[in-house]
This record gives sequence, C-alpha cells and structure tokens, in this order.
Amino acid sequence: MATPEEPRAPHAPRDWTDDHVARWQPVLPGLDPVVEGAVTRMKKLSVHLRRVREQSLVDFDLERHEFDTLHKLAGRGGSAAPSELAQDLDLAPASVSGRLDVLEKRGFVRRTQSTTDRRRVVVQLTASGRETWLGAMDVLGHEEYRLLGVLGPEERELLNDMLRRVMVEAESGGPTPSWHA
Repeated sequence: MATPEEPRAPHAPRDWTDDHVARWQPVLPGLDPVVEGAVTRMKKLSVHLRRVREQSLVDFDLERHEFDTLHKLAGRGGSAAPSELAQDLDLAPASVSGRLDVLEKRGFVRRTQSTTDRRRVVVQLTASGRETWLGAMDVLGHEEYRLLGVLGPEERELLNDMLRRVMVEAESGGPTPSWHA
C-alpha cells in the first residue's frame, strides 16, 4: 500500500526507487515523489540497458567503437562511403579509416572501389559483420522486449507517447531555470 508521500498503484510491488524517494522526502520536503520517482526510474533503466549493451559487446568480442561503426554501416543498408560513416559517427575521416582497418582485418567489412567513380571507396558490411552486429543487437532487443513485456500493447503505446512529449520538451532547448534566480 502506498504511503501518503508516494502514490502508487494498488498492490504495485515496491522497487529500489520507492525506497530512494522515501529516504529523500523528509530531507527535501518540496520533492515531488512522482517526478522524482519517474526520473530516477528512467535513469536506472537507462543504466540497466547500457549494462546489457556493454555485456553483449563483451559476449560478441566487440569494442564499443566497432559496434558503433557496424551499426552506422548497417543503418545505411550495409554499404557507405567512408566520408558518410565519418559524418554519421561525427568523426574525422582519418579516425574512421583506422576503425575500418581493424574491422576489415576482423572480416566484418570490406572496402571496394566504387563502380561509378574509381576515386571513391565503398565500405560494405560482410555476412560475418552483419551476423555479429545483429547478435549484439538481439541481446539488447530481447531485454527491451522482456522489460516492456510487463505492459500491454496500449500501455506501451501510451508510455511511448508520453516519453515523446517529455523528449520534445527536452529537445526544445528552452531555458533551464536557475536555482540562484
């Protein structure tokens, strides 16, 4: 049962955040337990998913930058110019070239000459690179589905819509109020 400081759904199990909010409520009397609970849960969920992602990279023997490069390449249909990857990764072309050297040695990508412009190189995801990238992606995808599987389809859609509204506000670039105003 929820305490007066912490409104919760009837019979909802307690989690770590419930105890966190209860601990801080007396210290910060103006603390909104619903806002604190939601933000803390979003942060903890983000940390949890980051840990799952990092473990999947270990399991598939991938460095984060290797996964990121394979991911951007896959997002372009498995084929891109190095300059496009540099732009997608927000890196200098020389940095991308070094990444591609390592990925090519591992058999995850291959570089070929463009059929339309001999001066250009095209980077292609190999079958091995695609399989490794998909394997690492599947681990995280399964965990996301497991976690959100506690919600029904309408609840997932509602959660998605509500988070979109929050993100639109976050991305609006509006002023953050100063605590010293």
